[in-house]
Amino acid sequence: MAQKPSIPKGTRDFSPSEVVKRTYIMDIIKSHFVRFGFNPIETPSFENSDTLMGKYGEEGDRLIFKILNSGDYLAKANEQFLNEKNSTKLTPSISEKALRYDLTVPFARYVVQHQNEITFPFKRYQIQPVWRADRPQKGRFREFFQCDADVVGSASLWQEVELVQLYDAVFTELGIDGVVIKINNRKVLAGIAEVIGAKDKLIDFTVALDKLDKIGEDGVVKEMLEKGISETAIEKIRPLLHLSGSIESKLEELAKLLSESEEGTKGVEELRFICSKIQALGLGKTVLDLDVTLARGLNYYTGAIFEVAAPASVGLGSIGGGGRYDDLTGIFGLKNISGVGISFGLDRIYLVLEALNLFPETVNSVAKALFLNYGEDESLFAMQAITKLRAAGLTVELYPDKAKTAKQLQYADKRGIQFAVICGEDEIAQNKYGLKNLATSEQVELSFEELQKAFSN
Repeated sequence: MAQKPSIPKGTRDFSPSEVVKRTYIMDIIKSHFVRFGFNPIETPSFENSDTLMGKYGEEGDRLIFKILNSGDYLAKANEQFLNEKNSTKLTPSISEKALRYDLTVPFARYVVQHQNEITFPFKRYQIQPVWRADRPQKGRFREFFQCDADVVGSASLWQEVELVQLYDAVFTELGIDGVVIKINNRKVLAGIAEVIGAKDKLIDFTVALDKLDKIGEDGVVKEMLEKGISETAIEKIRPLLHLSGSIESKLEELAKLLSESEEGTKGVEELRFICSKIQALGLGKTVLDLDVTLARGLNYYTGAIFEVAAPASVGLGSIGGGGRYDDLTGIFGLKNISGVGISFGLDRIYLVLEALNLFPETVNSVAKALFLNYGEDESLFAMQAITKLRAAGLTVELYPDKAKTAKQLQYADKRGIQFAVICGEDEIAQNKYGLKNLATSEQVELSFEELQKAFSN
């Protein structure tokens, strides 16, 4: 007996209704990308390994899917590392390519390769799948779509202001209440590390701090101690773990703490600019909040960092994130090109809309009407009407086979089709169409013009 087929963990098949709902979200996101002046690009699903490795920190590198070389991939394998079963050192000799982890690093590579064709500042959006060798769980998949918008070639903080507005515009149109756009600044984090005497352990400090909502204060403290950060230093930052109040009050507290750090003070000033401008401009359904524990464990952020939290009632965590990277293209040889970008987590946004029942009833792929099949002549008569209705932008279809009426109506019911159109001998003789409402069983005889008007309404 043949084994039942399956798909890898962390991946999914999508039904027609799911694809339509995902497309609904992507269309809204894309429409706002365009409205804000972003242009589309696409990059390959896999990149050279050296393009990706080393760009996401140690934890990120472990989550990159490596692709084995074509053919006999062991032919050029390093025998010493193979015999030692040292997978880390062996991998470069058997794998030269990898699936992209995100869209930002491939975008940086794109900018460097096409720098002579690009007009700076360059605003691009990209909606494509990415892959991460993560442990699958609710809202976390190994294959998922990202919807990114980035600006490179401008250090202006107005870009950050617009990206906050972009987040707000999308989530407001989607109708999601309770979305919180969290903001922090890597310069603030660097300043904190400096004033507590842990400047040399900035990465360890930020990676641990970023896990506060997952492992709690005790877990963060434990990890920092394990990384060699002193108890004295940790005690100095404890008040920050419980910082509350308005953005203005939080900024005042930070300004006092970081008064002796030039970098930290600059980070506070940048946050003050962005937050004050958003306050003056106003937001729709979202809320902007300063979260000094937000670190986002990616090495390339240098300024503002964002994370978008789903409504607390859904319990899904982050549904978007991003930040400022002053020299990401520098890793590929193009120096002094500042950029900033954000990403929308399509799959998690989908789960939020499902949980809150926010998909409009009109979002479906179901035909408006099914024309019943009574034979060749009747089907031709039906198809003449179907052709005209489709040309008018209406979704209708013909049952493909001549079958019992009950079977055809059962098919329409299972598909969720609202109307059946009857084109029998009598209808042809009168040049009419029987329109049956399958929910109420009400049936009327209509001319083609009346039929089209009924569907259009």
